[in-house]
Amino acid sequence: MPAHLSIVIPVLNAADALPATLDSLLPGVAQGVIREVIVSDGGSADATVQLARDAGCEVVTGPAGRGGQLGRGAAAARGAWLLFLHADTHLPPAWVGAVCTHRDPERAGYFRLSFRSDAVMARVVAAGANLRCRLFGLPYGDQGLLISRALYDAVGGYSDIALMEDVALARALKGRLVALPETVSTDASRYQRGGWGRRSARNLWTLARYLGGADPTKLARSYHKT
Repeated sequence: MPAHLSIVIPVLNAADALPATLDSLLPGVAQGVIREVIVSDGGSADATVQLARDAGCEVVTGPAGRGGQLGRGAAAARGAWLLFLHADTHLPPAWVGAVCTHRDPERAGYFRLSFRSDAVMARVVAAGANLRCRLFGLPYGDQGLLISRALYDAVGGYSDIALMEDVALARALKGRLVALPETVSTDASRYQRGGWGRRSARNLWTLARYLGGADPTKLARSYHKT
């Protein structure tokens, strides 16, 4: 099987999270499907960049902002397929099979979501996120995104906006998103700090405001206050 997949990971001070995420890529390395791993750094002040380079990743740098970082990572990628991951999202052991059976270059794929938490609310919030995807076709970035280079370019890629770059791309891909048959796990610390219910309500309100036309820069200022 030829190495056809470029992994793109945006990071900012992710030294604690990145190693485990890179470890979850190892099945793809073993099976020869990964062409490169591109870590797009937004100005980390910790050991993130050195960790990425020590692991054999290509590092691109630029201003902080996930949309811009994702765009720069994609611009550097050479694979026929792109897989975008957040730095705290872990792929499941069987992810290679799910990726390799998705062969339609006109459709993008995303994973089902879970949180690394034993809390009942973790399962409730994840179920809500997965339902949102089925009903409205709006996966978030922490679910990963598998997309052909051709389709990514055709829809204009990630927007360099302060927030909701994942939703913007999902809307551009309307009708061309499918769920992959595996589940990723993501960090739960923000929900644990802010409260599962409260954080979920804030996220839904932010999404509603964005869909209603609110400025992503203003949304980002409000979103990052807590």
